[in-house]
Amino acid sequence: MITMKNPIVEMDGDEMTRVIWQKIKDELLRPYLELQTEYYDLGLPNREATGDRVTADAAEAVKRLGVGVKCATITPNADRVKEYGLTQMWKSPNGTIRAILDGTVFRAPILTPAIRPYIPTWRKPITIARHAFGDIYRATEYRVEEAGKAELVFTGADGKERSRQIIYDFPGKGVLQGQFNRDDSIRSFAHACFRYALSVGQDLWFSAKDTISKQYDGQFKRIFEELYEQEYRAAFEKAGLRYRYLLIDSAAAGIIRSEGGFIWACKNYDGDVMSDLVSAAFGSIAMMTSVLVSPDGMFEYEAAHGTVQDQYYRHLRGERTSVNPIATIYAWTGALRKRGELDGTPALGAFADRLEKACLQTVEDGVMTDDLAALQDGVSGVDTDTFLAAIRERIG
Repeated sequence: MITMKNPIVEMDGDEMTRVIWQKIKDELLRPYLELQTEYYDLGLPNREATGDRVTADAAEAVKRLGVGVKCATITPNADRVKEYGLTQMWKSPNGTIRAILDGTVFRAPILTPAIRPYIPTWRKPITIARHAFGDIYRATEYRVEEAGKAELVFTGADGKERSRQIIYDFPGKGVLQGQFNRDDSIRSFAHACFRYALSVGQDLWFSAKDTISKQYDGQFKRIFEELYEQEYRAAFEKAGLRYRYLLIDSAAAGIIRSEGGFIWACKNYDGDVMSDLVSAAFGSIAMMTSVLVSPDGMFEYEAAHGTVQDQYYRHLRGERTSVNPIATIYAWTGALRKRGELDGTPALGAFADRLEKACLQTVEDGVMTDDLAALQDGVSGVDTDTFLAAIRERIG
């Protein structure tokens, strides 16, 4: 039995991933580890009960303990507010955690010879580096119900108005949104991307739309270029690496024609969309790792996918479910490996390696959940429980 020196922050989640979360702990972790966690329930009912305070508490715990692992959670829309009887449409838990940690999310596909990418030229992984602060995830929104004038006003700390610009003269009903970012957060994002590229020996692409968003996206571009020239160009050239800035539409086209093997840095919303696109094109969104890295060296691991709502309703009806748990398992192995590195307990890292190898061996042996079996000829998918049992058989 492997012991842990310090706990991991455990953030439970919602729906089918919450069910699988418990199964992973019971069947793949506790038989081998004396698992230590500091538990936070980020399921939507508890976020409602605590006024979402539990989400902030969990983020602060990651800052204190250094490593966290998070289950997928619901970001409620109007339908979810009604379904769960919520008092308000709570913000994205991921957005709240990212804002508190001010980190960068790195998402990379889990590759196995058994799964061929949809893009034939992709031979190497494409890692999405997603800025994890601001943009629409922390935006202020307003439903316009009448004709009127919307203005963008900035007032300095001294109370004096610095700028007032008309956004739009509404002739009638519409919607309005204001988003923001900070130079220090953009710099942290850029530093994280350059350092990560150097650590893995891969080229770095950064894309935005500064031709349209001359101030907002333009500031991202300027900060990346400034840091590259001042601090990273020499190291990149010595390592034989390249930094590129591209308009995001050009980057999207270039990605399709590439062989992979680089990091694609994106703003928050762009990274959210493109990480799902890249993961699906590599085979399945359930085959994607995700880690949030803060500027001061804190790590939060999670699956890149959602709560698998449709399968959860089938589960509640007692019907067969076939959900791929690999990304969630890799969230746990990533957190355990990092905990072992920080605490000087290599047995944790060795166990994480064994568990990941068992996952891939299961797939390569032809035992697959429905999402992966659909990519093969003549392979039938198995249910979630059968898949988890097959992984345990291969742990050794």
